[in-house]
Amino acid sequence: MWLFAMFDLPVDTVAARRQYARFRKKLLEEGFMMLQFSVYARYCGSEEASQAHRRRVRDALPPDGEVRLLHVTDHQFGKMEVYHGRTRRKPEAPPEQLTLW
Repeated sequence: MWLFAMFDLPVDTVAARRQYARFRKKLLEEGFMMLQFSVYARYCGSEEASQAHRRRVRDALPPDGEVRLLHVTDHQFGKMEVYHGRTRRKPEAPPEQLTLW
């Protein structure tokens, strides 16, 4: 299972940039990897693990902007089409070893 965090956060003031940086750092601490700017994903071994990560992301939400959390199965993730220019690449593979929390 994969958990996506997609966000549009304001960066028009120093305080907003600081909140953006804190949120992004929290995603990285939670094991998310950047797929694209403002699109991060994390592999979760179970629905319970996904729920725990969603809760921790919700706890770190900045006061402004928009954040979307999306949970997809491995099968759905594997159907993703990824292109670099016009060249198609394979999507990221799930980790070989699960992390126990």
